Amino acid sequence: QPTERGFTTDVLALYDWAKARSGNSSILFWGHSLGTGIATNAARKLQEERGVQVDAVVLESPYTNIREAAAHIPITKIYRQFPGFGYLILDSLARADMFFRSDENVKVLACPLLILHAEDDGVVPPHMGRKLYETAHSAYKDKTKVKFITFPEKLGLGHDYISFNPELPALVK
Repeated sequence: QPTERGFTTDVLALYDWAKARSGNSSILFWGHSLGTGIATNAARKLQEERGVQVDAVVLESPYTNIREAAAHIPITKIYRQFPGFGYLILDSLARADMFFRSDENVKVLACPLLILHAEDDGVVPPHMGRKLYETAHSAYKDKTKVKFITFPEKLGLGHDYISFNPELPALVK
């Protein structure tokens, strides 16, 4: 059964594998949606437990933490009004040890951090990406290492298509 700890451990094993084979190439963690919590977990664990910084972290359509995301994603809107929503849905994530606290993780990271969010994201509201950026920007000693890029609604990138933007490689560089 998938767990937050298991996802993080898997990413660290993949990092070790890639690092052993990459020579001097840069390695970055790129997370999309749920993967943004995994990326920040792995980057923090690498930094705190091994004293190593990943070369960069890119977060595409991120949220602050899984509880807040579940409380704000549009699909849960209809259920929020019912009694027990907090206990049945939000607390069940905590009981399953699923927290994905990107908002806490970015407070201790020191590597370059790029946050990408489309204004027309219908899954993870763009205000969550902005809030995560503000948290990181406040915490980072070197403010130039934290960037936030939004993509206008007219591009129609939504939740899943930021990677299709032809300008993305230049923006990431």
